[in-house]
Amino acid sequence: MDLGKTIQTLRKQKGYRQNTFADMVELSQTYLSQIENNQKEPNLTTLKLIATKLDTSLPILFFLSLDEADIPASKKALFQVLGPLVKPLIEGLADGN
Repeated sequence: MDLGKTIQTLRKQKGYRQNTFADMVELSQTYLSQIENNQKEPNLTTLKLIATKLDTSLPILFFLSLDEADIPASKKALFQVLGPLVKPLIEGLADGN
């Protein structure tokens, strides 16, 4: 799961600079950078605030962060088929489109 990269991608898609977004979610820019680089794991309250400010939901944030390593071996074949089909739909929800 690459939650940090997903947060960074959505932040950039919304046009927020890291320092501006850090202020919006009441974090230091350093801490936000550590989250985006997967060096720190934010608590659930912080993740909810980040998702809200990115105009998305936690389930969407988590889904977009999934990678094949997160999927049980018994479900990988299904994920490989459905992932590329479903991910663009979920990204559209995250973008508000």
